[in-house]
Amino acid sequence: MEPTQNNEPDANAETTGTTGTTGTTGTNPANEPTATSAATPSGASPLIPLPLVAARVLTIAGAVITIVSAFLSWTWESDFADDLTYSGNPSGLQFLAVIGGVVTLLFVLSHARVRGLRWLNPSGATAPVFLAALAAFAVVWYVVLAIAFELGGLVNLDPGGWIAAVGAAVALVGTLALPRPGTTAKSYFAKADPIPAAQALPAWGQRVVITAATVLGLIVFTYGIGVPDEQPEVFIAFVLLVVFNAWALFGAGLTDRFSELNARHKGFATSMAFLAAAIFPFTQSEDHNANLGVNILIFGTVALGLNIVVGLTGLLDLGYVAFLGVGAYAAALVSGSEFSTFSGVQFPFWAAALTGMAASLIFGVLIGAPTLRLRGDYLAIVTLGFGEIFRIAVNSLDGSSGPDITNGPNGIPSIPDLELFGFNLGASHNIAGFTLGRFANYFLLMLVITGLVVLVFNRAADSRIGRSWIAIREDETAATAMGINGFRVKLIAFALGATLAGLAGTVSAHVTYSVTPAPYQFAGAAPPNSAFLLAAVVLGGMGTVGGPILGATFLYLIPEKLGFLKQYELLAFGIALVLLMRFRPEGVIANRRHQLEFHEDSAPDLPEQRTTGDETVPAGKAGA
Repeated sequence: MEPTQNNEPDANAETTGTTGTTGTTGTNPANEPTATSAATPSGASPLIPLPLVAARVLTIAGAVITIVSAFLSWTWESDFADDLTYSGNPSGLQFLAVIGGVVTLLFVLSHARVRGLRWLNPSGATAPVFLAALAAFAVVWYVVLAIAFELGGLVNLDPGGWIAAVGAAVALVGTLALPRPGTTAKSYFAKADPIPAAQALPAWGQRVVITAATVLGLIVFTYGIGVPDEQPEVFIAFVLLVVFNAWALFGAGLTDRFSELNARHKGFATSMAFLAAAIFPFTQSEDHNANLGVNILIFGTVALGLNIVVGLTGLLDLGYVAFLGVGAYAAALVSGSEFSTFSGVQFPFWAAALTGMAASLIFGVLIGAPTLRLRGDYLAIVTLGFGEIFRIAVNSLDGSSGPDITNGPNGIPSIPDLELFGFNLGASHNIAGFTLGRFANYFLLMLVITGLVVLVFNRAADSRIGRSWIAIREDETAATAMGINGFRVKLIAFALGATLAGLAGTVSAHVTYSVTPAPYQFAGAAPPNSAFLLAAVVLGGMGTVGGPILGATFLYLIPEKLGFLKQYELLAFGIALVLLMRFRPEGVIANRRHQLEFHEDSAPDLPEQRTTGDETVPAGKAGA
């Protein structure tokens, strides 16, 4: 059933979910809300009092103006990082403004219940429209202010820049005149609740949706990693656009729907994600971007190992990067490097990988056995001490302060490239007309290892031992009382996490050509270090597979692209950490259990209750 125009309420009309009051919030037979019910609960009124039609027209006009302005010159001065002096040929920053305007336009049309776009905002909520307009506004006004700051004033703006600023502001003002679902300004950021059930799609249609989302993710990541390091303004605008638009998709409920599809087709979704990652090196013309990709995979794989310890078992490990170092040093010692103590020994990769994993496993057991009877802060302090002991030890084993094993602060350089099945990973290769450089080769190798680690993580989490880890995390005393051997279970988690870190370390040693003690510290300006690894797990989402990988991507890519911050990198990192923990403490990709712990209001409604004798119990919970 299609809603008619005369069904739309006045912006100040009161609506409730109870029959008999003005404006009942029902849904149509197609399970889509009518215009009468779109995000207008009782007492809701817009911040700017305008008729609903006028608010939508204002938003549409602002979005169109923003799009058109991108085809005009924004400044006459070409010294700005991105050349905005041309008309009819949008540059990178103007292209981002076009995307912001288009997304805003689509969301406001979906809010108006235009046929074919209702799926974009199924509940008709205002928050997604506001956040999409805020994304375009943030991009445009950031560019305008950057031009004024870097070039010496607003006088350097061309008419196109002024038009863009006005258009983005008009669109944002229009969204503030739309009905909101609450009585406070925070309601413009709130997630739609409830979200109507999605229209049933055949299995092939669901797979098409997953494929389209994967392709979109590949495009976004490829664009972001391809932004030149000397153009931080473009990357900052890109991050603003992605963050606010992702927030808009979350507010519309599309991320929840997509999570349901992924859970229903878990194998297919995982396969598509790895296929997209495998395609990535073929999209890059510069090996530098492939270098970033392989380091992100190494960082993400180590974070996945830490996720077993922190996310599944609930143990706070502040020295985990040491296990990465153990694996890297073990592989370097048997790599055939002339600077290695065992320079005459050169293991094949599979043997070197097993050596690195075994060394990390042994160290994990040796450290975990005497310390895992501790809990909480005491365990964190001990693991922090282990991390520092490792760094100081390898720094001292130089033949003067101790035995000559690690070559001290100079490390072990000149580690040769790997050769697998006659395929030299250090040389360029042509495949189907595409040239894969050294780092692209290592990226594909690391992708296979990441897939193996994901498989181990999933199998372990779904096993009996994985459920024991979760029980220990939730309440160790109760788990022990139920017969779980807490010490043994935690030691297995510690050993498995250390082994996976050692596996990643073997590849890391060959990618970087050398290993030195400097990176294996608790905190530093750039990953890998224990603080960044822990942050990747927490920010990405503890207990999930995609969370640590996504967190590793953010924490490795952002410092790389924002090198101009220099000594302020840790300050910016701290501010971002505080903000995310304030507004989304469960992480970007939330584990359902953690989400319910942090947001009690997101818990599902209890079933209707019925009374038995003198007790009131939820339906289905009464005794027989």
